[in-house]
Parts: sequence; structure tokens; C-alpha cells
Amino acid sequence: MMGLTINTNTAAINASYNLSNSNAMLQKSLARLSSGSRIVNPADDAGGLAVSMKLSAAIKRTDAAGNNVANGSSFLQVQDGAMKTAGDILNRVSELKLLSTDVTKSASDIANYDTEFTALQAQLTSITSQQFNGVDLFGGGTLSIVASEDGAQTIDITQADIATNIATITGAADLAALSVQDTSDALANVATSRAQNGGESSRLGFAAQLLATNGQNLQAANSRIIDVDVAQESTNLAKNNILVQFGTTMLSQANQSAQSVLRLLQ
Repeated sequence: MMGLTINTNTAAINASYNLSNSNAMLQKSLARLSSGSRIVNPADDAGGLAVSMKLSAAIKRTDAAGNNVANGSSFLQVQDGAMKTAGDILNRVSELKLLSTDVTKSASDIANYDTEFTALQAQLTSITSQQFNGVDLFGGGTLSIVASEDGAQTIDITQADIATNIATITGAADLAALSVQDTSDALANVATSRAQNGGESSRLGFAAQLLATNGQNLQAANSRIIDVDVAQESTNLAKNNILVQFGTTMLSQANQSAQSVLRLLQ
């Protein structure tokens, strides 16, 4: 049987302790719901916070790798556009070559064909020096694109050696110095480079898909750790709110219970 005392109100102490705990849980629920995060302070889940930080960094690296791949695809698209134009020019050169062999054409007519041929040569030469954001589209080298968030996987894309492919055409003095086979060979070389471009573009497309899938999975994994379950936390909020209200009432009752001692002095 507990004695009746004035200096120490055990019931009030217990009620105050319980009220303090309930209020702390209420504040935590409010913080979680207002922030949308299950981990408001590191003490909430120290291990989970560490994992979440690493996952967040991996997500950002995955996004960066995705941008690298997308830029590589853009590079190849611009390169292919230039080679398509080169192919169109070569087709016209082939046509001019055959027109210049027409026996009904005068020397003046052939000279006009040569004038157009010279202009097309200049345009072909201009194409070989095209750039994408300051990087040469052509030249025969390779560019390595980082295609994974850990930087371990790379994809090489080719700076097609179009200058060599069309050297016979750009180096000819006039149409008479060319054969139809020369134009056909140059066109075949450009077509081969376009095919290589297409294969590399296809690979980059699949790499982009993989990065997008990995990014989604990383986001989902991080969400399970860091994001608050709104339904569960709303239930906790309601429970803690009720406990705080009851705790306040019980603390008031416990503080008033000591007043019964006055009746013994009456």
C-alpha cells in the first residue's frame, strides 16, 4: 500500500514522464509527416541514413551517366546527319560524272559540270571538319563514354575517317580525273561508316534504357528507407495526440490528488 505524501507525488511524476514520452512521439510524427521523411534525425535510423546517403549518391551518378550516354547519342546523330549529306553530295558527283561523258555535251557544258563539281568538293571538305560542341565529328579516332554509375563501364564511339573515305573525290582535279567506280567506292565507304554509326547508336540506346531502369530501382530502394509511410504515421499521430491529451488530464488529476492531505488537517 502506497503512503500518502506531500513532498513526493509519485503519481504526478509517472504521469509527467508518460506525457513527456507521448509528446516526444507526437512531435516526431508531426516532423515526419511535414517533411515526408521517415528519418528526421540521424538517431531515428543511423544505419538506414548511411545506406540512403550512398543510394542518393548512386542515383545522382546514374543520372550523370545517363546524360553522358544521351550526349553521345546526340553526337552520333549529328555525325550521321553530316555523313548523309556527304552521301547525297557523292550521289550528285556520280551523276555529274556520267553527264560529263555525254558525247552531245560541249566543252562549255563539261566546264559547267566541273564548276559544280569543284563547289561540291569544297562542301565535302567542309563536312570533314565539322564539330559537335567543339569536338571533331570525324578524324578516325574514338571517344569513350562512361555508361555506368560506378564509372567501370565505357562505350566507344567512332569519329569516322570520312576524309579518307572520300579522298579520291576531294583530291580529283576535275570530273575527267574520276571514274564511275571511284564515286561508287567513295559512296560505299560512307555507307559503311553510317552503318557503324547506326550500330553504336543502337548500343547507346540500350545503355540508356539500362541506366533508366537502374535509376528507377535505386529510387525505389531509397524510398523504402527514407520516405515516411503516410498512412501508418497518420495513425501514429492520432494515437500520440490522444495520449498527450489523456496524459495532460491525468497529470492534472495527479497534481490535485495531494490536496486530499488537507482534509486530514480539518
